[in-house]
Amino acid sequence: MLNKKFIINLFGLVLMFESLFMLLCGGVSLFYGEDDLMAFLYAALITFSFGFFPWLMTRNVKKDLIKREGYIVVTLVWVIMSVFGSLPFIFSGYIPRFTDAFFETISGFTTTGASILEDIEALPHGVLFWRSTTHFIGGMGIIVLAVAILPYFGFGGMQLYNAEAAGVTNDKLHPRITQTAKSLWGIYVSLILLETVFLMFGGMPLFDALCHSFGTIASGGFSTKNTSLAGYSPYIQYVVVLFMIFAGTNFTLFYFAWKGKWQKIKQNGEFKIYLYIIGIVSLIVAVSLIFTEHYGIEKAFRDSLFQVVSILTSTGFATADYTAWHGSLTFIFFILMFSGACAGSTSGGIKIMRHNILIRNSMLEFKRMTHPLAVISLRINKKVIPKEVVFKVLAFVMIYMIIFSLGSLSLTFLGLEFDAAMGAAATTMGGIGPGLGSVGPVSNFAHVAIAGKWILSLLMLLGRLELFSVLILFSPEFWRNN
Repeated sequence: MLNKKFIINLFGLVLMFESLFMLLCGGVSLFYGEDDLMAFLYAALITFSFGFFPWLMTRNVKKDLIKREGYIVVTLVWVIMSVFGSLPFIFSGYIPRFTDAFFETISGFTTTGASILEDIEALPHGVLFWRSTTHFIGGMGIIVLAVAILPYFGFGGMQLYNAEAAGVTNDKLHPRITQTAKSLWGIYVSLILLETVFLMFGGMPLFDALCHSFGTIASGGFSTKNTSLAGYSPYIQYVVVLFMIFAGTNFTLFYFAWKGKWQKIKQNGEFKIYLYIIGIVSLIVAVSLIFTEHYGIEKAFRDSLFQVVSILTSTGFATADYTAWHGSLTFIFFILMFSGACAGSTSGGIKIMRHNILIRNSMLEFKRMTHPLAVISLRINKKVIPKEVVFKVLAFVMIYMIIFSLGSLSLTFLGLEFDAAMGAAATTMGGIGPGLGSVGPVSNFAHVAIAGKWILSLLMLLGRLELFSVLILFSPEFWRNN
């Protein structure tokens, strides 16, 4: 039997937690003296009330969570937080329709960065900060954050962590899951603060620097400017590139670096492939820009590097419209939307580790066909990859492409052009933000039909929770009592 009271208790706790961030954004509104203060106060009051009373009535329940309940909580927490997170946008009047407000909010929490806003700079500071705060909360994962806090309320969060962090590798930095979550969040916040300082050195105001750091380290992409980072200096663009690369790196490698375990970093094959992809693809794009678009060498290198890293890490910032470049380059960026960066990072997408497993396993099939009696194991980072993991990766990629195809087809029925539909489905599943055609880097999703926005919201959730954590809820076996 499901421990329904405990699930309600946990939802209440999460909503109270969310209301505190709304109050923080209300403080930003108060500081700047703008008209969105009351919107945050009302939103915080409602959110806190819907959290406090259920939590109060179930505070003495048995705090025990099985794996099945973990999947339910993880999926619904993202949805519930997005519903209540829409309130500041609605109450302030800057996004009055619930569908649009929900789309913007879940895009923030899932660190997708797709937006329906046509004039970002018209928003007050409080609303802008809330928009970026959704990236901050969602970047390392709502549940991973909760795991670091839940023990203080009398229960742990192993099942929540395992359900939310459903990637290929869930390396623990410490034997205790709570300490692992705290370490990850320590690295996450440290990178945000460090980038903020570097951006301010380049002349970016504190508010903008903090918002862009939230978007960078969370691999989100919400900017405070209509032109994203195109109007900023080369120094700032290079800083953002560096920290986007950091955000796409497995966070356990930062822990190893802190502990001086450099050998573990050198032996990490996924990290090497990640850097090779960035270098090789950026070089190809830069050379093409020089000859097809007549760019200068430095600008070609900077624009190519920025766009390649932004799409690969699923951050979604932009300094140029890659859809206006040669068609071959647009195709390269479309392929990158299915890549993703390293497992254990804040990036979305399929992830390099899964691609590595698929490609290497496919190559080994030739050896197995040649030597049918030989026992040939797949090894990555000198470790044997169990067949169960290989099968799971195969299933993941197959299901990912099926959902992408169905999503693209649905969007074409709703009126989107072929390239825009495919770009929208790919970018929302990959958590990237800008897509192709009418949803490209210089456009937005405002014109997408209401039904299309709900489809894209579902794709964001599926992509952020890496499919299985959501799809398992639709399995009849999942709901059978054992």
